[in-house]
Amino acid sequence: KTGSLNYLGETLLGNKGSLTRKLLRFLPPVAGVSAFFNNTPIVAMLIPVIRHWAKKHNVSVSKFLIPLSYATILGGTCTLIGTSTNLVVHGLMLQNGLPGFSFFEISKVGISITIFGLAALALLGHRLLPERKEPIIEMGEQTREFVVTLKVEPNYQYVEKSVEQAGLRHLKGLFLFQIERNGQLINPVSPDQEIKAHDRLFFTGLPETIVDLQKTPGLSLLKDTFFDIKNLDSDTVTTFEVVISSNSPLIGKNVRESNFRSRYNAVIMAIHRSGERIKQKIGDIVLHAGDTLLILAKHDFMKQWYHTSDFYLVSRSVDVTSKPRWYSFFSMGVLTAMIVLMATNILPVVVAVCLAALILVFSRCITATEARNSIDWKVLLIIASAFGIAKGLDNSGVAHYLANLIILSLGNFGILGLLTAIYVMTNLYTEIITNNAAAAIVVPIALAVAKQTPLIINERALLITVAVAASASFATPIGYQTNLMVYGPGGYKFRDFIKIGIPMNIFIGMVAITAIWFFYL
Repeated sequence: KTGSLNYLGETLLGNKGSLTRKLLRFLPPVAGVSAFFNNTPIVAMLIPVIRHWAKKHNVSVSKFLIPLSYATILGGTCTLIGTSTNLVVHGLMLQNGLPGFSFFEISKVGISITIFGLAALALLGHRLLPERKEPIIEMGEQTREFVVTLKVEPNYQYVEKSVEQAGLRHLKGLFLFQIERNGQLINPVSPDQEIKAHDRLFFTGLPETIVDLQKTPGLSLLKDTFFDIKNLDSDTVTTFEVVISSNSPLIGKNVRESNFRSRYNAVIMAIHRSGERIKQKIGDIVLHAGDTLLILAKHDFMKQWYHTSDFYLVSRSVDVTSKPRWYSFFSMGVLTAMIVLMATNILPVVVAVCLAALILVFSRCITATEARNSIDWKVLLIIASAFGIAKGLDNSGVAHYLANLIILSLGNFGILGLLTAIYVMTNLYTEIITNNAAAAIVVPIALAVAKQTPLIINERALLITVAVAASASFATPIGYQTNLMVYGPGGYKFRDFIKIGIPMNIFIGMVAITAIWFFYL
């Protein structure tokens, strides 16, 4: 909510380098974040970031979304709280009288498979993915073309650089059509035209691209004591579109003279005039009946002005989800403190997490309603049910029967045979049912195998095998929540997951079994 992850898209993907380089820049930080966050909200936050970036740079979103899901899955195996699967295995260990995982106990194996897995995705995996682009709204749709003017501040990082170098040449849904410098107009704007401090850049584009562009450091719309677009709090303000009526007192006045800010407690960000590209600064534009204004105002603006004769129409525009910049640093600080408290055993996991959540609510990083709505009750129900399934398998004797079957079939292959059997069984279950249920089903079997072969293999190695195998779900979109989340936005088909997922399952399985054998056995 505070935008802490929104900077990943543009900063890490950038606009230069091959697809492999982009993935190598993007995937490791995503996996690193996933080690400490729940995977699902990370993917939920980054899907629109990647789609926006892909649309802006005219690249295929399908080359990035499956790698995004896989990176969060791999990163989640690196710590106790990285994924709910690790917590399920941890809870079942405690239930069976064993010491649970420490915060970084699983990290040796998790980091190993993450490094090899991300390298495989970046170097080879993306070649197995389809190249599908989203249908992009073309600029020819006149009804949605707004004009906005931005001033270049001296701190803009591309001052004295060309339009091409600044990445302003091929923006999707946005077009730089004019520059004003010292009262002179530069039109049309060539790619090698240099940008100077105090230039005014005239863009025409879609509302969502205009709002996004105005958050760029060094490009300013206006100086206003209340509406600071670079530090917006979306709990307070949002964007609206209004159409000026024929009876409006705004007609015949330019924006500067209209006192729009004081009259409506709102700020005009951009203007659309059907069939005409306005080439004046926003403040100098004389308003006409039928002009559509993209404005920034408080949430109650519609209630106050919907029935007024000043406007034909008042409607919400694009949603602007953001917080003042300090909230981003504060929320990351709370996360860091939470991790330190858990990793050093100063506080139990549950206490540290609840304390962090309370701080975020009381500091207004999120509202109590948003915090409540963010709880995935279905996942909690599945986890609770999984404990019941595990107990049932143990009490009924099914776990011991399957353990005997594994030992008789693969016991002759020693440690590696038993590890492979447990890994493959868990991995097959997790592709068919959920990862948490798969872990719950196989944990009793793994414990039974360890009890019957105490001189060959120890129970901790088998339980880490279960935790990793239950998370390493790549071959189907239904095996893991994040795979299902990227399925639609990436335009994937079921066979796309099979094509890249089966090789990933086999490769990660080999790396995981080797790492567990090396570190624990």
